[in-house]
Amino acid sequence: MKMHCLFAMALTITSVAAFGAAPEPLQTPVYIAGKDGYDTYRIPAVVTTAKGTVLAFCEGRRNSSSDFGDIDIVVKRSADKGATWSTQQVIVDDGTMSCNNPTPIVDLASNMLVMVFTKHPGEDREDEILSGKAAPCTVWVTKSADDGATWSAPREITAQVSKPEWRWYATGPCHGIRTSKGRIVVPCNHSLETKTDTWNSHAIASDDLGETWTLLGVAGPKCNESTIVELPNGDLYLNMRSYHGQNLRHVSRSSDGGATWSEPKPAKELIEPVCQASTLRIDLEGGAPRYLFSNPASKKRERMTVRVSKDACESWSKGKVLYEGPAAYSDLTELSDGTLGCLYERGEKSPYETIYFAHFKLGWLDR
Repeated sequence: MKMHCLFAMALTITSVAAFGAAPEPLQTPVYIAGKDGYDTYRIPAVVTTAKGTVLAFCEGRRNSSSDFGDIDIVVKRSADKGATWSTQQVIVDDGTMSCNNPTPIVDLASNMLVMVFTKHPGEDREDEILSGKAAPCTVWVTKSADDGATWSAPREITAQVSKPEWRWYATGPCHGIRTSKGRIVVPCNHSLETKTDTWNSHAIASDDLGETWTLLGVAGPKCNESTIVELPNGDLYLNMRSYHGQNLRHVSRSSDGGATWSEPKPAKELIEPVCQASTLRIDLEGGAPRYLFSNPASKKRERMTVRVSKDACESWSKGKVLYEGPAAYSDLTELSDGTLGCLYERGEKSPYETIYFAHFKLGWLDR
């Protein structure tokens, strides 16, 4: 009896030791609506540089929360894993143009940062672009060679990555990836007209750190905003916002580097309210990679949740909730010490009141 009690106590101590290193996430506001000259901040994207700097990007919407209008791309920096943040820096501002969907990629070997984004006249609404009453979106790239402190003049790449019949176009919105072969791959989406059965996801790629680009294959229909990871065997996994009326994410895979994609299938564990999401690959020493997924796990925009997969995105954990209240877009990053970050939209009455950064350990997801 005493031996049994001692054994049970040992198990309890072991469990406490195992989980004691994974406290609740530290959460910090990064962008607050109405501050620093912008009505609303939306569409977060986050990366960690080779020097360990966390860069939090988003759209600064000058005059309203609308998806069109005078919209710039801004960034803040953190040198202490998201505990504190720099003053806001505007990195893309083209007058009253709508500059959207920042999608950054880091090359860890050179610490070169590449960011693609889209642009259209601020007065043009999405429905007008979809219907052909307004010109299609254009696609641009900018780069930084100094840890994100300064950025090159944006350069248009529309002719390389789009087709004349594509009207609405979005990069990401989230981070892009560098594959094991060194190729940059960016998840994107496009639409032919207003009907959702003409909405598709696709990917674009660069083999020279963003100097030239290639248009890859299309996955759809009835899918758009997407996020991408490389699987252990080198295949690509595309996780997409879905318009199939099921409140479920749809997923597709490619075994040829994104040139072609499998027919999208619903991911039955990944409930969504028709919203954006993020995925992230975490490589562990001596073991198979883990994969993370973040989104508002509900039929409405609330309950920002992070899940983990231990079997190459075949199945997902129940997940841990970062925030129960209104929440929408998010992005994930691995920090320099192997801990994790999630930059996401949240608020009290609306998801678009603030953008927060949550810092947590992988063990928190296993508790």
